[in-house]
Amino acid sequence: MHSAGFEVSTCDDTQSCALAAWREPAIKDTSSRGTQPELRVSHMEGSSNKGHVVTGEFLFLSLESPDRARGGPEEGQSRVHSAGRSRVVACMTAILSQMDDRHYSHYIETFAGTSDLVDFLMETFLLFKDLIGKHVYNSDWVAMIMVQNRVFLRAINTFADTMNRKFLDNNNFEVQLWNNYFHLAVAFITQESLQLQHFSPTKRNKILAKYGDMRRLIGFAIRDMWYKLEQNKIRFIPGMVGPILEMTLIPEEELRRATIPIFFDMMQCEYSHSKNFKKFENEIILKLDHEVEGGGGDERYMDLLQAILMDLGERNPHLLSEMKHFVSLVTGLLERLLDYRAVRSDDSRNNKMSCTVNLLNFYKDINREAMYIRYLYKLRDLHVDIENYTEAAYTLLLHSKLLKWSDDQLPPQLESQSVLFCASQRHLKEKLYNTIIGYFDKGKMWEEAITLSKELAEQFEMEVFDYELLSQTLKQQAGFYENIMKILRPKPDYFAVGYYGCGYPLFLRNKVFIHRGKEYERREDFQNQLLSQFPSAIRLNTTQMPDDTIKSSPNQYIQCFTVQPVLEIPPRLKNKPVPDQIINFYKSNYVQRFHYSRPVMKGTVDPSNEFASMWIERTTFCTAYKLPGILRWFEVTQLTHATISPLENAIETMGNTNEKILTMINQYQGDDSLPINPLSMLLNGIVDPAVMGGFAKYEKAFFTEEYMQSHPQDKEHLARLKDLIAWQVPLLGRGIMLHGKRVTDDLRPFHDRMEECFKQLRKKVEMEYGVRELPEMDERKSTRPRSALRSYRQSIISISSLAGSDCGTPTKVQPESSLSVDSGLPSTPTLPRSSGSISVIDEGGHEVEVRMRKSKKKKKRSSMIFISEEKEKAISIDSKRLSKKQEFRSDTNLSEPNEGVRLTSANSRSLPTITGLSLSVATGGEDTDCARSKRDGKSMSVCLSERGTLPSDRTTDRRSKGVINLLFKSKSSKSDEGKSSGDLTSEKGSNHF
Repeated sequence: MHSAGFEVSTCDDTQSCALAAWREPAIKDTSSRGTQPELRVSHMEGSSNKGHVVTGEFLFLSLESPDRARGGPEEGQSRVHSAGRSRVVACMTAILSQMDDRHYSHYIETFAGTSDLVDFLMETFLLFKDLIGKHVYNSDWVAMIMVQNRVFLRAINTFADTMNRKFLDNNNFEVQLWNNYFHLAVAFITQESLQLQHFSPTKRNKILAKYGDMRRLIGFAIRDMWYKLEQNKIRFIPGMVGPILEMTLIPEEELRRATIPIFFDMMQCEYSHSKNFKKFENEIILKLDHEVEGGGGDERYMDLLQAILMDLGERNPHLLSEMKHFVSLVTGLLERLLDYRAVRSDDSRNNKMSCTVNLLNFYKDINREAMYIRYLYKLRDLHVDIENYTEAAYTLLLHSKLLKWSDDQLPPQLESQSVLFCASQRHLKEKLYNTIIGYFDKGKMWEEAITLSKELAEQFEMEVFDYELLSQTLKQQAGFYENIMKILRPKPDYFAVGYYGCGYPLFLRNKVFIHRGKEYERREDFQNQLLSQFPSAIRLNTTQMPDDTIKSSPNQYIQCFTVQPVLEIPPRLKNKPVPDQIINFYKSNYVQRFHYSRPVMKGTVDPSNEFASMWIERTTFCTAYKLPGILRWFEVTQLTHATISPLENAIETMGNTNEKILTMINQYQGDDSLPINPLSMLLNGIVDPAVMGGFAKYEKAFFTEEYMQSHPQDKEHLARLKDLIAWQVPLLGRGIMLHGKRVTDDLRPFHDRMEECFKQLRKKVEMEYGVRELPEMDERKSTRPRSALRSYRQSIISISSLAGSDCGTPTKVQPESSLSVDSGLPSTPTLPRSSGSISVIDEGGHEVEVRMRKSKKKKKRSSMIFISEEKEKAISIDSKRLSKKQEFRSDTNLSEPNEGVRLTSANSRSLPTITGLSLSVATGGEDTDCARSKRDGKSMSVCLSERGTLPSDRTTDRRSKGVINLLFKSKSSKSDEGKSSGDLTSEKGSNHF
């Protein structure tokens, strides 16, 4: 090749023929393949250096592809990537650059048959696509890359003309050839070296001046080639949807306007064949997710796509409705995908999670299960990374809900790359449940773990009969129950966060969210964390909703304050005595409504007593989903406002205080290791005259003749407040009793003073508002702390309501004319105990007996008392008087309708309602009203006691110790032992139960 004989110019064609003749057998000899590229390069370089004229035959022989003779492009690819590949590609580029249309035409005609030509074109397209994607030259060799692209573009367009002439009609149509062409053209237009938007302005201008924007040229060519397919278009749907989408996402306005209409043409084509374009829709949704996540698309593309497709749809009325639905679907997806991509590189995990949830909810709504599951696991990974195990569990639970307890084969769309080798739905669901239970265990959500464990145990016992796994599951479940009762779970705080201003992304802009704080997380710490995510945000120090000026501002404003969850009692716990460890869980979990209360002053304000003028503006936030859930926060979907009067505020404050006392009593009764200081501070703050002053302020504000005359509608509220004040005394007494048992010698003087203050307080309250007595304390020790006070709380849960317009316990018995009175009966302040009747003392000192009738049913339960069958049989219809403490069982209001006086609504509901600013109790309006109507419908027989007393039935009463009974003991604080009266009709007379 380098001898003197090759110096003669006339030998060029002879050399080429000889080289071709030698190459044919050498192709089959693998040992000589490595020398072939060098021979061709040397041949080309020699001809070029000598300045010889390149003839057509020389070009044709040099261009002939050795790959076709070998039967595939794989060897050509290995050749291209071998040593010296850039020299080979440079030579090929030089050959193609020397060819004109005549050379191409002549070379195409040399193929004997169409099959050889098809093979050549297909292999050439594959080779070009490989060279474009593999980056033969370094990225900074801009000149070489642009020259190669210009040469390839001319060759592609020339071969496209050949395809139009020879392979477009139905008889000679080659689907794979056209498919290769489209994929090559899209690879060419989307290559990195042609994306001018990534270059500096100077570099971009130089490229445009010398080479032009080759993306437009090839893009217009693709559009023209597509429209020439005519009836063959359906063969490329949905296969070509992805490549065309990739091309339209290029940020070049004219190119987008030219190529986006291809989508409408595809939809029209599919619609004409199947009366819908579901295949196209499914494919574009799938590809959009991939392309936008990879960096393609922007808001301008979304607007342009919507405008072009809607314009084309309006020109075709038969497609308009379907087109509107499709455009709405695609634009909604694009909005969420662009938000997700924008925060993907953000440091804020919260934003990533929010965008992920927006996407998975979107895919769920349009029934794209595969994409939905894909984003579920992305969200799960985000949670696990920061140890949000509860939220991770709820996330995986959504996947498990798509599966059945069935041995059917697992559908591909329900599979997950994170959980492999599951042949059936049952197998995958079992694996998911075990993972979810582990997450719930780490998150201390043992109630949820128990629910799933029960479901697993049922499958192991009743379906697959795997008793070994059943045993393991039951042991694990038992551990969860033990954890609930023994392990402390701190209550998380909840925070309302508002993001105002146009500076926020769309998924946050002018929206309010309720966030669930972490254990022991303070509002200040939470707020600082929020501000670190948005360093330019301006903090709003008010809790009021900002005006439109702030909402439309280009800045970022953030608002954060603490809200209180509204307890929603599960139906299975209503009307039952529930330990604190169980009920406390529901005070901060499974919550969807939250309160924020803001005090405001109205009217004339008395500086010495602001209670009379202090109103409460209460805002209720309702979230889209219950917390906790798949996120630690959810958007507020509903806001309501209410105004609480000063009297209602006083009722809530008293109820809140009573609840605190009750909770602490139960805690100290069940755990002897608790320090005594918190109990000391709470009790002393209430009973010490130097601290306490609430009663006097309430009396001055509300318990005056002037207030009662000007607010006659508040009669029931006033009775309720008095009732709560009266109930606080026995609660304080129980707390002081516990305090006295555990107080140290050093604190004995402190306790004695507190006890003395309490005696004065009790005397005052009992004199003014009557006597309330709690059931006797159950001192039994067991694995779960129990207290007779739980019966008191049970009554709170089963009867109380936030509306609070009715009193809690009956504080007044207002007899009707049907009440018969024996005026000659001597008055008795206390009566021996009986199990069949209730004896009370009216204000005049008369004994009034409330009889019980035996229930005709085998068992009868009320919302406040549960009597065993044995005990129920022991109840006698004969009148039996109760003990000296006048114990009252709430089940005794079961008399014949016309035997006595029917209690009024106010008198039948005077159990103290424990409500408060820290926690609001919601038991369901309809259920409560129904329960109240039933309870109010019952009546009591009230008559004078017979003379004499019956022996005390202490044996029967002792048996009832094992049954949970709600006992309300009361005495009339104003009863006069020596005073008697013939009737009970005075409105001011009251009997306290």
